[in-house]
Amino acid sequence: MEESGGGSWRDSYKGMSSDNIKGLVLALSSSLFIGASFIVKKKGLKKAASTGTRAGVGGYSYLYEPLWWIGMTTMLLGEIANFAAYAFAPAILVTPLGAVSIIISAVLAHIILREKLHIFGILGCALCVVGSTTIVLHAPQEREIDSVLEVWNLATEPAFMFYASLVIGAAVFLIFRFVPQYGQTNVMVYIGICSLVGSLSVMSVKALGIALKLTFSGTNQLFYPQTWIFTLVVLTCVITQLNYLNKALDTFNTAIVSPIYYVMFTSLTILASVIMFKDWDRQNGTQIVTEMCGFVTILSGTFLLHRTKDMVEGSSVILPLRISKHTDEEEGIPLRRQESLRAP
Repeated sequence: MEESGGGSWRDSYKGMSSDNIKGLVLALSSSLFIGASFIVKKKGLKKAASTGTRAGVGGYSYLYEPLWWIGMTTMLLGEIANFAAYAFAPAILVTPLGAVSIIISAVLAHIILREKLHIFGILGCALCVVGSTTIVLHAPQEREIDSVLEVWNLATEPAFMFYASLVIGAAVFLIFRFVPQYGQTNVMVYIGICSLVGSLSVMSVKALGIALKLTFSGTNQLFYPQTWIFTLVVLTCVITQLNYLNKALDTFNTAIVSPIYYVMFTSLTILASVIMFKDWDRQNGTQIVTEMCGFVTILSGTFLLHRTKDMVEGSSVILPLRISKHTDEEEGIPLRRQESLRAP
């Protein structure tokens, strides 16, 4: 009886494919680079502030600080690795791993910047690790795609076209109806736009990444007009996403924006990937439920870490929702997607 049970478990879990392993390594490398980049940039900002006007009050002396540029270069390397990860692994594996950079930032801030990590922050890091491990072990295998035309066919199926129409319609409605009245008072308006558009940007980035991967492997995809259509969609979505994310960060507190954005962005990206690439069609119910449990565990860890990152031992100070426009740029270590797409 026990052998039968063990055999069924081995049948349901066949291990990670080589593409999934490549995507995992690239995603973790991206987390390492981007998580470390926040620390390096912050040290550069502090050093620049000691000799010039602080960035938080409109100064640009950090542009002359080599440490800040090293941090920006490190972040760029992380974004490149993240872009490549989507070409090898499904979004349901890559996107949630963005939380790993939070752990790296928090730990490095504790060691290098001497910023105290609250006991609940340590628990949040542990939850992120457990959730990420759960998703990695049960993530679906990457779909075999031989041409960008296959991705285009997936993107133009009725189910995903319906989803994309809803997303675009909702984003346009928020921009023209809610932003003028509620953008400065309700954090969900800006974050909603970023998350909706972000889910489409990740699908387009994945399509473009697959096209480039096939091109570099010898099957040129650059002569297909669909490749350039995906590129145009990426640029449009990225510009829109960054614009409203910057508005959210400029208006509301980082500790509020980060976890809400992570939850909405990651949830919508997973939903888009499930619809477009049919990730769950290759899995059984147990694997899907396990992945969702891992995702909820990451969300819990992310929320706990950000909610307690400004608390001191024995204190229960919680930051207010709103902050002034000229908040110090050095405040806290932000979630990776605040200054980057992370997906893209």
